Amino acid sequence: MPINLLVPVAVGAVAIVLVMGLINMMRGGSPNTSQKLMRWRVGLQFVAIVAIVITIYVKANGG
Repeated sequence: MPINLLVPVAVGAVAIVLVMGLINMMRGGSPNTSQKLMRWRVGLQFVAIVAIVITIYVKANGG
């Protein structure tokens, strides 16, 4: 996967999981499901930040 595509995919995944969790909470869904989705969001945010840092590093070093 090209490095230019990794960041938007990671950020998009975070947004999708965030919206799914918010919809579940607004509809009065299972608190366990909301908690699981928010944990996934935190993990995906970590992946997105790592992808952003790697992209910046590669671009700064002529990649």
